[in-house]
Amino acid sequence: MAAVDFEDMRKTIPDARDYLLGVITALIALLLRHLLSPLLGMENPYLTAWAAVVFSAWYCGIGPSIVCTLISVFGVWYWFLPYFNSFILQNPRTEISGMVLFSALSGLVIALGEANRQARARSVREVEERRRIEEELRNAQAQLENRVQGRTAELSLANQQLSQEAAKVRAQAEWLDAANDAIFVGASDERITYWNKGAERLYGWSRTEALGKSAHELLRTEFPLPFAEIARLRELGGWQGELVHTKRDATQVTVASQWTSLKDQHDNVTGWIEINRDITDRKAAEAARQLTARLLKMQDDERQRIARELHDSTGQMVVALILNLGKLKTSGNLTAEETRILFDSDGLLQNLNSELCAISYLLHPPLLDEAGLWTALEWYVEGFTQHSGIAAALERNSTFGRLNSDLEVAIFRVVQECLTNVRRHSGSSEATVRLLRFSGEVRLEVQDRGKGIPIEKRSTILSQGASGVGLRGVRERVLQLGGDLSIDSNGGGTTVIATFPITQKAATASDQELAAA
Repeated sequence: MAAVDFEDMRKTIPDARDYLLGVITALIALLLRHLLSPLLGMENPYLTAWAAVVFSAWYCGIGPSIVCTLISVFGVWYWFLPYFNSFILQNPRTEISGMVLFSALSGLVIALGEANRQARARSVREVEERRRIEEELRNAQAQLENRVQGRTAELSLANQQLSQEAAKVRAQAEWLDAANDAIFVGASDERITYWNKGAERLYGWSRTEALGKSAHELLRTEFPLPFAEIARLRELGGWQGELVHTKRDATQVTVASQWTSLKDQHDNVTGWIEINRDITDRKAAEAARQLTARLLKMQDDERQRIARELHDSTGQMVVALILNLGKLKTSGNLTAEETRILFDSDGLLQNLNSELCAISYLLHPPLLDEAGLWTALEWYVEGFTQHSGIAAALERNSTFGRLNSDLEVAIFRVVQECLTNVRRHSGSSEATVRLLRFSGEVRLEVQDRGKGIPIEKRSTILSQGASGVGLRGVRERVLQLGGDLSIDSNGGGTTVIATFPITQKAATASDQELAAA
């Protein structure tokens, strides 16, 4: 019987077996009503017929259920309505009303049963479909796993990017408010739709005051390019550059600005996002550094000019005086006192000439231009040892050669300043100047065995924005050439390390100078 029920559940169109089952059900219901007649009497003649109709409606379908209903109606009419065993009715109006009511209610039951059968059939089909799909999925799972792993990472990245993009335009995104940068979002008409806390701090306008305003009218933006050109670049993929904005207090601020367009899923531009970082202090520092570079250049040029004048003008006059005094020495008309004064004056002029030559060479050694850095340093270190009594050594690797003039002047000045500091402050009896050249870099080391530099002073020398003379001036000179300066100091001495990048121009300077020579 269970097998028959299962088959019935699987079918949506009744077949002969369903009709046979409907007929049998109706006959069984009539027989059961006949058997229960002694107990039930003639009341409720349709009692068992209801069970037959419900059963056939639930399991057999519309057609068998209608057949079952008709058999039940006519069976009850013939056997259980007076006059019994006859189709003649004792009370036609009442009995026909009962038959119509039974038929109508049976039709409702049949409709409900059919709806239930259809739902069960759909459910069975869905279950079978799910089983089929699950089987296909299980078969494909092994192939999909590798692809899923690769795609998972890709989708994770894509989801992260989408989340970040969505977060940028979310009106109350907390991370945008937490950012130090000024971030604001605008619609396609350039009016502000979002203004973060960083923008409030930088520009002074609150979010309420900024929303709905034209961003660049509010900030009185000074553009490096026409606005239309920047907007076009923004839509093509983004734009970044420097802008000048006016704050609420009428002061100006320079910002590093990044513009990005926002697009919908159809690649239509819906707005833009602008991220601005205050670089006013950095620009001021760069301007100060450029000014320092110009001052250092002017200082070097002035030293070179003074050295040339001392050598070419003042030195020549001293030499002329020495020659004139030489002529007077040959005169025999001088007294002993005049002769002594003459020889004393000649000695003073000789010393003055030596001092002028030394000062001229210290201001700008001609060897630096003529023979190069290494020869100039050899001359300077030798003179430093003679005048200071500090044993100074000069070392280099075999690959060291000529550099461009700016770099050679800078290295010479750094060595000059460092050795001066060794003599004045370190208390060291020896010093080492080491020049090393690697691929793309020159490394200068000046080392002593003195008392060292306190950490507080080192921090001041190496701090951002520090400027001045001495090692701070050395640091500025090194930074101007894109180099880096570090100081390693302890109780056993100090090592100043300066590194300079070698540009292609610097790398080929020696060859060019040799070719010119």
